[in-house]
Amino acid sequence: MTNVQVRGVPEDVHRRLRSQAALSGQSLNEYLLARMTELANVPTIGELAERIRERTPYAGPSSAAAIRAERDTR
Repeated sequence: MTNVQVRGVPEDVHRRLRSQAALSGQSLNEYLLARMTELANVPTIGELAERIRERTPYAGPSSAAAIRAERDTR
């Protein structure tokens, strides 16, 4: 594993992060590692756009037609 160092963290931010870590029953290191992992797993706009481009068009029934059919049965 590698290490990451963050410089210049404002005291109020550090205090809040320590508090959030304590409330979740984690050390500050555990808490920050979990948050960084979540952040790293969020796809970028470019990745999302690529996923959308790769999708095949929806060819199923119209949702408007299904809603209309359901309403017509009432």
